[in-house]
Amino acid sequence: MKCGVVVSPGSNCDHDVYHVLKHVLGQEAQFLWHRDTSLHDCDLVVVPGGFSYGDYLRAGALAALSPMMAAVRRHAEAGGLVLGICNGFQILLEAGLLPGAMLRNRSMRFECRDLFLRVERDDLPFTCRYRVGQVLRMPIAHAEGNYVAPEEELDRLESAGEVVLRYVGPDGEIADEWNVNGSARAIAAVCNPAGNVLGMMPHPERCAEEILGNVDGLDLFASALDGIGQGLEVAR
Repeated sequence: MKCGVVVSPGSNCDHDVYHVLKHVLGQEAQFLWHRDTSLHDCDLVVVPGGFSYGDYLRAGALAALSPMMAAVRRHAEAGGLVLGICNGFQILLEAGLLPGAMLRNRSMRFECRDLFLRVERDDLPFTCRYRVGQVLRMPIAHAEGNYVAPEEELDRLESAGEVVLRYVGPDGEIADEWNVNGSARAIAAVCNPAGNVLGMMPHPERCAEEILGNVDGLDLFASALDGIGQGLEVAR
């Protein structure tokens, strides 16, 4: 499988994602420069974390307008897999590939810590190696991770099954103290209606090797590769 990692000015998690895809999972991987207009036949495209364009205007706002994101949009519309992590999630929101928006964390501080996530869907290309109700531990590192949307949109997301991960306590129950961002309905990740675009604030690439003390994030990438192997249609 061929995987692409988008690189914008200010990206700082691109090499981490590349390492997991290429060196941990043994896939062909390459970087996709923000000014490029081609995905170079990549099957999976990851928009990684960081501070693209210095977070000017809003986190992800300028990166969403880059030539590369136009190519990512075409890829997504044709059924190709797109994963946005942290700033990548913010970019997907700004690009309109996912609904909702991000506000400052309710603490008004940059939060960097491990949190617990409950899996809400296990039938997506990104979650097929997990099970519904499974509790994962993943790190967050962001200042704007407070997911918001109008109540009617939140209701739609719930009814359509587009909420993929939630912030919970270690027992899997929703508890306010574990939702450090203040995200609506403890939402940590959402997908599009087709399930081929996923945005998430936690960093699975930072918990994908035993040496890091936690491998809960590895199966997210491995699931995506399984999904591609099952013959999902991919844009060229």
